[in-house]
Amino acid sequence: MAGSLPWVLTSGAFAASATPLADGGMAVDHDAIGPLVDFLAGGGLDGLLALGTTGEGILLRVDERKRAAERFLEAAGGRLQVAIHCGAQTTADTVALAAHAAEAGADAVAVIGPPYFRLDDAALLAHFAAAASACDPLPFYVYEFEKTSGYAVPLTVLDALRERVPNVAGLKVSDSPFEKIVPYLIEDLDVFVGAESLIHLAMAAGAAGAVSGLAAAFPELTAAAVRDGTAEASERAGAMRANLERFPRHAAFKRVLQHRGVPMREDVRAPLRQLTDDEREELDRLIPTWLESFATA
Repeated sequence: MAGSLPWVLTSGAFAASATPLADGGMAVDHDAIGPLVDFLAGGGLDGLLALGTTGEGILLRVDERKRAAERFLEAAGGRLQVAIHCGAQTTADTVALAAHAAEAGADAVAVIGPPYFRLDDAALLAHFAAAASACDPLPFYVYEFEKTSGYAVPLTVLDALRERVPNVAGLKVSDSPFEKIVPYLIEDLDVFVGAESLIHLAMAAGAAGAVSGLAAAFPELTAAAVRDGTAEASERAGAMRANLERFPRHAAFKRVLQHRGVPMREDVRAPLRQLTDDEREELDRLIPTWLESFATA
């Protein structure tokens, strides 16, 4: 349980970081990770989650993910807490990534249930237990995101997991609406929410903070929503997220980061796609307006 661990993530605001790519998305741009982490560290955040959904982690090879994780940790240099998402399609790959994250000096590991196959309770428990054991005593977080994995993590699996392995610290819960988050707000587990518009409700109900995709490009908005705890701050962050969701999300976040001075390309890993010329032109018109709106608020 969280209380028995040597350390866990602090409560607060974390970015679900993008991953800089090059060569049309075929290679990780390691040189851009440092400037990206510098940008996130300057945005009022407490930490970041590398190689998650926003970070295209599940589309990258195991060797690419290991090297990128090392680079994020090197770049953070203790300024930010760094959790590494190690969820993969197979248990073997997930275990390898979790063990590597622990060896590389990560602050925590997060794992989403493998997508595509709807695993029964026994299979899912065995998968999570193997991943958590591989990084023990590093704090282990179950990444619950029904829309992405294709199924919700049953509460019975979480209960059994906590009894089987000692380093289960909490969850990242990216579900919505709020009613889907409530069952996961379990005593003695630190829960970080993903939906920016629900931050105030989750924090009021005992959540530890947020791991936010929006914070990859607009860290100030997520940090404010967590710090203020008000409906207004959460609604503001949620509205900005909705603005971006009109576009291919990963490419749009990277375009925003370019506007904000981070030297990274728009490249994404296929089958994700880049922006069309029309989408890019529209974003380029909107981004300065968005930046001005929250800079002067």
